[in-house]
Amino acid sequence: MKSHSESYKKAGVDVTAGYEAVRLMKSSVENTFTKGVLTGIGGFGGLFELDTEKFNHPVLVSGTDGVGTKLKLAILMDKHDTVGQDCVAMCVNDIVCSGAEPLVFLDYIAVGKNYPENVASIVRGVADGCVKAGCALVGGETAEMPGMYKESDYDLAGFAVGAVEKSEILDGSRVSAGDKLIALPSSGVHSNGFSLVRRVFDIDNNPEVLKQYTEDLGAPLGEVLLAPTKIYVKPVLAAMKKVGINAVCHITGGGFYENIPRMLPKGLSASINTDDINIPLIFELIARVGDINARDMFNTFNMGVGMMLAVSADKADAAVSVLRENGEEAYIAGGVVESDEGVILW
Repeated sequence: MKSHSESYKKAGVDVTAGYEAVRLMKSSVENTFTKGVLTGIGGFGGLFELDTEKFNHPVLVSGTDGVGTKLKLAILMDKHDTVGQDCVAMCVNDIVCSGAEPLVFLDYIAVGKNYPENVASIVRGVADGCVKAGCALVGGETAEMPGMYKESDYDLAGFAVGAVEKSEILDGSRVSAGDKLIALPSSGVHSNGFSLVRRVFDIDNNPEVLKQYTEDLGAPLGEVLLAPTKIYVKPVLAAMKKVGINAVCHITGGGFYENIPRMLPKGLSASINTDDINIPLIFELIARVGDINARDMFNTFNMGVGMMLAVSADKADAAVSVLRENGEEAYIAGGVVESDEGVILW
């Protein structure tokens, strides 16, 4: 590679560092390539051939998201190999709620200074997430932006595109009173609510707290908080195909109260006994240290449920079995009732 600008480097942008980052990430990216990928790394656009024999009437479903201020923990801990999976998860978990199979993913990384090893580590996490989701990482961008970010700071966002047969789109219209709700456990806090988490533990002023071993958690606080967002795509698609699912919601920012009603038609609500929810200890710790009431906890965090599925009552046990066969400790956690409240927690 002959491209080099000494003047640009003096301004804070080292293009050769970008080339080194690409070299380091190349094998990780290529590990995600699926049958439809037509281009390798380095082009101006990622080409993907849609399998038209697989779909009679394909509908493309797209989603975009970032990792939020969870990135500040990764920066403070100098651990960058998991947030890429967070980024993928936040996008693909969203589009599978429509019944879509993720096909391609692209990432965008903005850095204060391009440290090639760090960027490659981030992208390895993205690639790991793509493999878990069954989609291809067909493109990305790393932007070195001195003056916009501190040297050690970065931001990460992603974009996913999937496809679903038009007749199989999940839009909530299939849900009816009497349906059972199936909970899929989260791996922890996932990727939302970290502004509150940082305030509760005073992380910005006391980053050393991340290294402290917590007896209740059985691990250092930072390690538990940085656990990557679980990717639910393959188990959920398996349940859709083998049993049939009426609706799916991804529980992210806004917790139960904001997300569960998004999969329900007007006049129906989710009725959930919170004693039936398997709440991880990290949420109990956050509530206790931050003196946060239960209503606010369930309106901010996933509380141990990363996804909720609505299934016809006569199919609920079969759906749980399929999900468990595919690695999810799924369990029934309530049902759908006639109500305009959206979510009824009791």
